[in-house]
Amino acid sequence: MTIAEEREELLAELSGQNRATIGAVLGTGSIGKATERPDGTMEATIRIPEDAMMWDPAILILPHGGKVELTIINDDKNTHACLLPSNGERQFIGLLNHSKGRATLELDGPGCYWYGSPAGNDEGRGLTAAIVVGGEVPPEAKLDRPAQPRP
Repeated sequence: MTIAEEREELLAELSGQNRATIGAVLGTGSIGKATERPDGTMEATIRIPEDAMMWDPAILILPHGGKVELTIINDDKNTHACLLPSNGERQFIGLLNHSKGRATLELDGPGCYWYGSPAGNDEGRGLTAAIVVGGEVPPEAKLDRPAQPRP
């Protein structure tokens, strides 16, 4: 979780050309950064607070592509689910009320990855969020064109 000033600093860091402009898309909810272990694996905890119908954080920032280990906690009195992006196949985690699940995702390219709870009408009521992966695309994925100005 971040306080208001930290939120504004993180949004400013993401805004602008050639950056992750997710701050303009998801204007509500909290923002959090994954922590990185010495081996390069990132980790973060995501919660569904009681009676809130939102993910906390709603925007999770990864500094670069790679492996991320998530702990997903459902603090709500209702059952939810989590359908997460990952290279290859999406991962589904059922979350009974007051339960916890774990997922290991591989997100190798920069960009915005959406996830949510496909249970009932959870997504329609706001239980959607994003994982924003920063960094550069690998050389093999770059377009063959002249260098572009970078900030």
